[in-house]
Amino acid sequence: MTRDDAEKLLFEAGQAEDDDFPLLEAAIACAIHDYPFRDPEPVRTLARNAAERLAERGSGESPDDALAETMAADLRLNGDLLTYDSAANTDVIDVAERRRGLSASLAVFYLDAARRAGIKAQGVDFPGHFLLRVETPGGPVALDPFSQGRVVMPSELTRRALRAGLTPHVADRLDVLMAPVSDRQALIRLQNVLFSRAIRSGDYESAERSALRRALLDPDDHRPWLDVASAREKQGALAGALDALSRARSPDDPFEAHRRISVDRVRLQLN
Repeated sequence: MTRDDAEKLLFEAGQAEDDDFPLLEAAIACAIHDYPFRDPEPVRTLARNAAERLAERGSGESPDDALAETMAADLRLNGDLLTYDSAANTDVIDVAERRRGLSASLAVFYLDAARRAGIKAQGVDFPGHFLLRVETPGGPVALDPFSQGRVVMPSELTRRALRAGLTPHVADRLDVLMAPVSDRQALIRLQNVLFSRAIRSGDYESAERSALRRALLDPDDHRPWLDVASAREKQGALAGALDALSRARSPDDPFEAHRRISVDRVRLQLN
């Protein structure tokens, strides 16, 4: 698969409704978009094995136990503490090979397996650390894919929220802390991580690609085009930056003033 092929797949995923969003294939396309011409079949094989094993466990275990045991114990998917900042931790093809990754990339496999096995699980865009919300007969529980899928107790959620800077009033509200997000937003969270890392390291080509993927995955959100424009401008691709800024325009957009300032700045550089 080429980078252009990946962009076409991401565009198609962006057109899908949330209930039909192809999480695993879109995650594969994101990985290929960064580093083309790799074999994605190990990702699909791991996903099939996970779903089959989870279905076997699901008949005799609670949904959260079955999911954690399948993914962390049976398939050895876990967080990478030793090389946390490695780019491989954000790439589902590398994650499938290494069985190590960030919480947001591991969550792709958890969520895909849960969907196939009939377990209701959703991502939770928790501050600083992506979690999973799994529905059980006793109510929803939070799982941490980075830490062997263990249950995160409500008191720990509150502590984590306070450390992340949330106010005590918000940090005590489990309905807010465990608010689910769509699979689309779960994958976009991973692209946000990639964008932030690329900007910090000055890798503006990678920053542009990750921002472009966000734009393709959620065509209703015009804000990623501002990041595409910024990354292109830093590379000296001013015509491309103007094109991205034109795509960022949206009626009643609170970022419109910022977009206009950016357009004027880039045009001045072209003159």
